[in-house]
Amino acid sequence: MQEIIFKCPINSLSFGNVSFNLMREMFKRDMTVAHFPIGNPDASVFNNIDKDFQEWLQGSINNRFKILRKDIPTLQLWHINGSENRITKDHYLLTFYELDSPTNIEKNLVDIHDKVLFSSSHAQKAFKSVGCRNTSSVPMGFDPDFHKTGKEYLKDKIHFGLMGKFEKRKHTSKLLKLWAKKYGNNYNYQLSCCVNNSFMKPEQLNSLIGEALEGQRYGNINFLPFLKTNSEMNELLNAIDIDLTGLSGAEGWNLPSFNATALGKWSIVLNHTSHKDWANESNSILIEPSGKEPAYDGVFFQNGSDFNQGNINTFDNDEVISKMEEAESKCKEENSEGLKLQDIFSYSKTLDSIIAEISK
Repeated sequence: MQEIIFKCPINSLSFGNVSFNLMREMFKRDMTVAHFPIGNPDASVFNNIDKDFQEWLQGSINNRFKILRKDIPTLQLWHINGSENRITKDHYLLTFYELDSPTNIEKNLVDIHDKVLFSSSHAQKAFKSVGCRNTSSVPMGFDPDFHKTGKEYLKDKIHFGLMGKFEKRKHTSKLLKLWAKKYGNNYNYQLSCCVNNSFMKPEQLNSLIGEALEGQRYGNINFLPFLKTNSEMNELLNAIDIDLTGLSGAEGWNLPSFNATALGKWSIVLNHTSHKDWANESNSILIEPSGKEPAYDGVFFQNGSDFNQGNINTFDNDEVISKMEEAESKCKEENSEGLKLQDIFSYSKTLDSIIAEISK
């Protein structure tokens, strides 16, 4: 397949990163792509973009109506909510789903597509359980812009990292509180947090951080500003020894934790949802969920909504502390099994899987 209509965002968020990497693979294969952007395209985060690819990317937008034909399949990368509009008759949705209770409206929207490609086998099973038969799962890939720097960062310290939006779903507040209790103001340890949330005002975020830390200040907890480029994110991924982002309660893939693991870091991973597709006992420090709790936070997950209903997975605090202690000894050596994820999961393989599903 050499022609495709690709409706997707290009931005600094996870959807934008996946879109960018898939389009880069399409460029490498000299595919003809009509790119219908969702929102205003912003490729500034991809600061090492190849000039030829950049020109091709802009051309795929500028020439989209010249390329447009009704017999070209459309691939849309977006949420289920808002995916209902087709460009051509053959329409395929690539999407992320984290929870466990698809609503009737979500089911109806999934049913109208020729096929829905979920980013995890968990999501596919969740929709299959409510009667959706037009689904499959396609794993995500390792972003080749990330690489080992070979630098030494915090000598003689064990450096933890916590990334991703500040959310109840990701247990951000719980993890901050737990780490501070265990390691706060012990300067043999450092925690760097990149937990900005573009949907929150700065004062709201600061209030949540203050609440999580119970008004205390810790000299060894560092809150980073929004990282504007992938090069800056690459530095953070290289600087940390242990990732806590894998302790999120529900994920569609969890790119930060996956990328950290694939760079040879040790991630403590709650064994559920999409984590089961890439994390195992050899490449991660696994912890089994202790139970479930409603996902509703009154902000991103609203009880009774037509979308995003259900539960997230929880953990036992004492067990997490035990796993942090285990990680302290493991992080002295590189995670060789984690490095293998770079070859096991690539965006070339992701695109191969997508094309195979469209070609069926």
